[in-house]
Amino acid sequence: MESRVKSKRKKKKWKRWVFGVILIFLFIGGGAAYYIWDKIGDTVETMHNPLSRDKDPERQKELKNLLKDTKSLNILLLGVDERPGDKGRSDTIILMSLNPKIDKMIMMSIPRDTYVNIPDRGMDKINHAYAFGGTELTLQTVEAAFDVPIHFYAKVNMEGFKQGIDAIGGVQVVNDLDFSQDGKHFPVGEIQLNGDEALKYIRMRKGDPRGDMGRNDRQRKVIAAAMKKGASFSSITKINDIFHILGNNVETNLKKDQMQKLLTSYRSTQNNIEMLEVKGSGSMMNGVWYYVISDTEFNHLSTSIKNHMKKN
Repeated sequence: MESRVKSKRKKKKWKRWVFGVILIFLFIGGGAAYYIWDKIGDTVETMHNPLSRDKDPERQKELKNLLKDTKSLNILLLGVDERPGDKGRSDTIILMSLNPKIDKMIMMSIPRDTYVNIPDRGMDKINHAYAFGGTELTLQTVEAAFDVPIHFYAKVNMEGFKQGIDAIGGVQVVNDLDFSQDGKHFPVGEIQLNGDEALKYIRMRKGDPRGDMGRNDRQRKVIAAAMKKGASFSSITKINDIFHILGNNVETNLKKDQMQKLLTSYRSTQNNIEMLEVKGSGSMMNGVWYYVISDTEFNHLSTSIKNHMKKN
């Protein structure tokens, strides 16, 4: 019985974050972006949840100038598993770096077990930062670990993955590993996924030689495919269904005018996405498994993002 409960909880985790991420991408997305903007209404107000530092006048000025001059910016996407009486942990952490000058985006999935220094808490798994201090501490931890600024965030905790993928007509991905998951076979090559199949596709970990890294790669593929599909008119016609599924389960410090700037000046970055992999190795410390990244790798990732942001 206990194993069934755990299984159900795992399934819910994956449902919660992915579709909310897709919605954020729709703001950056395709040809029907203005249609989305016209329909968004009060949903953005419901989603808006600024960070403490966003209230600083200097911070507001910095973000305003950044968007005004169409400079590179970074967005942190968090998929959080929260239950009654449990603040939860950020099981999905994806850093997106958008450079509109070269029409390119970097997408980096940060393994949830990554061993980092959490400010005022010490060394621990990066996903524990959320349990200790919510979104604010998670952003501080990512900024400190990778030495790059985070300008905006989107946090998702929702039950809408399968319905969301179905609402945009499914997604198409190129699969590089032949495997089966929960009764569904995924052959190598280009495959079409409906909501239920996409959920199974991103859940598989134990049968992947790369473990979490393989699962992270499939997450990025589904997101990229959803971005591409979100640019099509056929999916946009279902936008009311999408907002119905979204509900009140996404939080972001993006305001309406900032989202509008994203969709007018940054949406072309999704046409050229570079997947940046975080390379490390597993290590047991005091009976706890961590994903350990060398200082050299941290520096490499930090430099890659900084160089990407500087290009024009």
